[in-house]
Amino acid sequence: MDQRKRKRMISNRESARRSRMRKQKHLDDLVAQVAQLKKENHQIITSINITTQHYLNVEADNSILRAQVSELSHRLEFLNGIVSLLNSSNGLFGDSSIFNEPAADSFLNPLNMSYLNQPISASADMFQY
Repeated sequence: MDQRKRKRMISNRESARRSRMRKQKHLDDLVAQVAQLKKENHQIITSINITTQHYLNVEADNSILRAQVSELSHRLEFLNGIVSLLNSSNGLFGDSSIFNEPAADSFLNPLNMSYLNQPISASADMFQY
């Protein structure tokens, strides 16, 4: 009888040891998985931050371009009004060749009006998202 008890006790100890080893291996696997997921999470956050910065840069560029489009549209509308006025008043001034010839004076040449060709600057933080 003692022999059977002793054999069973050894078997139970061995079974408990295997169970503890399985449990420890499972715990080690979970710890490794947590480390891997944290690494992936950090990479995703970094990618999101980079993408957000690119988005903000593009949005700032778009704001500048929208402002330039608006200014150029107003300038075009103004110049079209002048052309329309000149075309409609050709008969009033007699010799209309003065309007068709390029201006000799650079002051009257619209391409030399550098004050009209100033860049529009806008800051990305002037718009609230």
